[in-house]
Amino acid sequence: MKKALVLFLILALCLSFSGCKKGEEKPAETKKKVEEKEEEDEPEEVEEVEENLPANQNLLTGVADLSEGAIGKRPVAVMVNNIPAAMPQYGVAKADIIFEIPVEGDATRFMALYADYTTIPRVCAVRSCRSYFPAFSQGFDAFYVNWGIDDTIGDYLTWLQLDQFDGMYDGNGLFARDQERINAGYSLEHTAYFEGTAFGAVIDSQGYRSELSENMKGTAFSFHKMEEQVKPEGGDCTSVNINFGAQTSQFTYDSERNLYLKQLNGTPQIDGSTQEQLAFTNLFVLETDISVRDEVGHKEVNWAGGSDSTGYYVSNGGVQRIHWSKEAESQRLKFFDENGKELKINRGKSYIAVNYRSQAVFQ
Repeated sequence: MKKALVLFLILALCLSFSGCKKGEEKPAETKKKVEEKEEEDEPEEVEEVEENLPANQNLLTGVADLSEGAIGKRPVAVMVNNIPAAMPQYGVAKADIIFEIPVEGDATRFMALYADYTTIPRVCAVRSCRSYFPAFSQGFDAFYVNWGIDDTIGDYLTWLQLDQFDGMYDGNGLFARDQERINAGYSLEHTAYFEGTAFGAVIDSQGYRSELSENMKGTAFSFHKMEEQVKPEGGDCTSVNINFGAQTSQFTYDSERNLYLKQLNGTPQIDGSTQEQLAFTNLFVLETDISVRDEVGHKEVNWAGGSDSTGYYVSNGGVQRIHWSKEAESQRLKFFDENGKELKINRGKSYIAVNYRSQAVFQ
């Protein structure tokens, strides 16, 4: 009996200390405190406050400079001669976006885009259309202005349903030859001008659709905030040299104005009517496939890009490697960083070169 009693007492003592065993569950109150502490340590999500943008925001530049009559209206794309023999151009300094792309013989041509169709200046020297230019202009829902076309692309332009104004067949009084240039000895192809100052009245009187289509009522690009100036996420860049083949375009950074000043073959490119050197907040160099498609030398240009299409974005003293794509003629041109995120750019005028691969130097 004594042995049994001793064993009973030992067993009771062991059971009384079992609450200290490893792995014992914590009391409910302690668990609650731990959970509350974890919640306190989690960072709060900060909501980005949407910026109130002015009604007269220029959809091509993001700058508030549209006249009241141009709000919600379509832009205008004008083909402009860009070889040394045609210099100086005039009317191009006012353009909001300029595309520069090779044509026959690897000379280049401009497509100048104006957001405000009520304030276009007289533009000279106007030149003919190549298929890849309207492929880009349609992505802005733009009117298209040229003097003559590559005869092999007529069906394509019809398919595009292009609202086109051609100086070869103009019945609206929008085109003429510059007599002063003729007298000065310019070749005839360098003397055509587009009377942009009359364009608004023609559009309004002829019943053309002036309102932007629904899918084009946003900005052409994704812009930083109104007062921001952001340096691209790459190296420093104060000069750019682009070799198109028969000619080169250079840009030098003016750090006081945050603008890149353009040269053609090493000579400042000046607007003959304003005496301003062409200047841009943003430069894009888009690399693509370009080939010759016929005996005349007309080019085939891949304007669609894609996820593997390389480009470079230059602004505010810096350069960044990007990708670019354009899904169809009627779709916007899009820029992306190397992680596939849509690129935000600074507000201001843009220059866009579409060129052969590995023909640009950034310093």
